[in-house]
Amino acid sequence: MQSVATFAALLAVAVFLVPFFKRAGLGTVLGYLVAGVLIGPWGASVVHDPENLLHTAELGVVLLLFIIGLELQPSRLWALRKPVFGLGALQFFGVGALLIGVARLLGLNWAESVLAGLALALSSTAFVLPTLAERNELHSRYGRETFAILLFQDLMVIPLLALLPLLGAVKAEGGVSPVVGLVVLGVVIAVGRPLMDRVFRHVSRIDSREMFTAAALATALGLALLMEASGLSMSLGAFVAGVLLSDSDFRHELEGSIAPFQGLLMGFFFIAVGMSINLGMIVQHPINVIAFTFGLLAIKGFGLYGLRRMVGGAAKVSRMQALALAQCGEFAFVLFGAARANSLLPVDVVEQLTLSVALSMAIAPLLFIIGDRINAREAANQPEQPADDMPDEPNPVVIAGFGRVGQIIGRILRLRGVPFTALDKDRDEVDVVRRFGAQAYYGNAAHLEVLDAARVGEAKVFVLAIDDIETSLRCAELVRKHFPHVQIVARARDRFHAYRLMDLGVTLQMRETFKSSLALACMTFEALGKPPAVASQIIDLFARNDQELLKRQQALYHDESQLIQSTKDAHMELVALLEQELAAAVPPEAEPESPKA
Repeated sequence: MQSVATFAALLAVAVFLVPFFKRAGLGTVLGYLVAGVLIGPWGASVVHDPENLLHTAELGVVLLLFIIGLELQPSRLWALRKPVFGLGALQFFGVGALLIGVARLLGLNWAESVLAGLALALSSTAFVLPTLAERNELHSRYGRETFAILLFQDLMVIPLLALLPLLGAVKAEGGVSPVVGLVVLGVVIAVGRPLMDRVFRHVSRIDSREMFTAAALATALGLALLMEASGLSMSLGAFVAGVLLSDSDFRHELEGSIAPFQGLLMGFFFIAVGMSINLGMIVQHPINVIAFTFGLLAIKGFGLYGLRRMVGGAAKVSRMQALALAQCGEFAFVLFGAARANSLLPVDVVEQLTLSVALSMAIAPLLFIIGDRINAREAANQPEQPADDMPDEPNPVVIAGFGRVGQIIGRILRLRGVPFTALDKDRDEVDVVRRFGAQAYYGNAAHLEVLDAARVGEAKVFVLAIDDIETSLRCAELVRKHFPHVQIVARARDRFHAYRLMDLGVTLQMRETFKSSLALACMTFEALGKPPAVASQIIDLFARNDQELLKRQQALYHDESQLIQSTKDAHMELVALLEQELAAAVPPEAEPESPKA
C-alpha cells in the first residue's frame, strides 16, 4: 500500500509543479527536480528511499535512448554531418578537455576527471530545444548550429556509457569480458534489422495497438538486457535497437507507442534525482557550491565562445551559442548516478556535481535574458547600416519585404518582364537572393528616406510583403500618407492584421495562408468523395462569404464579444446559404452519399 501512496504522491506533485515550471520558461526537467526535492528527505519526506525509485525510473533513460536511436536516421545524420561532427565535436571535446583539466587541478585522478569532464560538457537538450522553438530561433543560424551540437552530444552519451566498463564502473555478472560484449553487439547489428522487421510485420497484421506497444517495449528492453548480460550497458542496447529500426516503416508507430512510457519514467527518474540532491551542502558550504556552479557555467560558456570564434564564428552567434549551452544536461544525472552506484566517483564528489548540474539548469533561463540584453544594447549603440544605392530609374513596382512571399511575386514579375525594386532589411537575405540573380536592395521600408530613394512616388504599385506586423503597418501608413496615388497590394499575416490594414485604407490585400487553406479544404472534400464541381462550389461560396464578413467585422474587431457573436451569426447564415445553393445547383443523385461506418 505504501508503494501506491508513493506513486500517487509522485504523480500529484508532478502534475502540480511541472506545468508551472514549463509556463515560467524554466523547463520540465527543473520542475521534476524541484518536485523530487519537495517530497524527498530534504522536503516533506514522503519518500524515504529514493534509491529504489531511481532503479525503476532508470528504465525511462533506456526508453529515451531507444527513441533517440529511432530519430537518428542515417540519411538525416549524413545530411547534417558537417555541423554535427564539426561544431558538435569542437564543443564536446574542446569544452570537455577544459573541464578535465580543471578536474585534475582539483585533485581527481585521470579516470574520475575524464568521466566528470565529459559528463559536464553535455548540455540540456530537454531545455534548450523547446526554448529555441518558443523564441522562434530554431531556424536561425545559431539555432541550427546549436541543434547540431546537441545532436552530437546525444550521440556521445552512448560511448560515455560504454566507457564505464573500461573505467571499472560496471562489472557484469561472472566477470564478462568487454570483448564478448563487442562480439554480441556486432552480431546484433548484423542480423537485428531484418529479424526485427519480420517481427513487427507479423505483429502489425494482428492490428492490435496493445500488441504493437508490447512488441516495442520487448524489443527495447530485450536488447537492453542482452547488452547488460554481455558486459555492456542497457542504454547502449536500447540505442542500438532504435538505430536498427530508424529506417523501418514502423518508426513513427514505434515512437508513438513508446513515448508515453518513456516520458513518465523519465519524469520519475528526475524526481528521484531531485530526492537524492544533498541540499545540506548549500547550508554547510554555500560559497563552495556557488563558486563551483558559476565556475562551471563560466568554463563552458567562455570555452565554447572562444572555440567558436577561433573557427570563424560571428561574435553574436558565438555568444548566443555559448549562453544557450552553458548549462549542464540531464544525461549528467544518468552518468553520475552510474558512477555513484559503481563507486567510480566518491560520494561527496557526486553530490557536489549533481547539485551544481541542477543549479546550472535553474540559472539557464537567466542566461538567455542576459544574451537578449547584450544584443539589445549592441543594437542600440550601433548605428543602422545605410541603405544600398537604389536604381537610377524608377520602376513601376516596388516590393517591400523580399522573403518567401516577396520572392515569389518577384519571380513572376521577372517572367513577364516587369521591372521592380525589391527592398529588405535583412542584409544576409539580400546577399543570398542577389547570388540567384534577383535585383534586391538593403533598406528598411518603414523609413521614409528609403522609400524616397526607391522612387516609390513614381511607382504604380507598392507590394507590401513584410513579415513583421508592426513594421508592415508603419510602412503602409507612410506610403498612404506621402504617396497616396500609389496603389498598395498587401500581405496580411492574419485576420487582425487585415483589419488594421483596412483601417489604413489598404483594400487590396491577401491573408498569407487563406488561398492555400481553401485549396487544402477543396482537396479534402474531393478525397471524401465529393465531385470536384461540388467541392469547388463549396469553397467558392465560403471564400466570397468570408471576404464579405471580413469587411463587415472591420468595425467590430475592437469589441471581442460583438466579434464572437458576429462570427456565430455569419456561420449559421453560411450553413443555410450553402444548403440552398447546393440543393438548387446539384441534383440529389449527383452527390454521392457519405460512406456509413
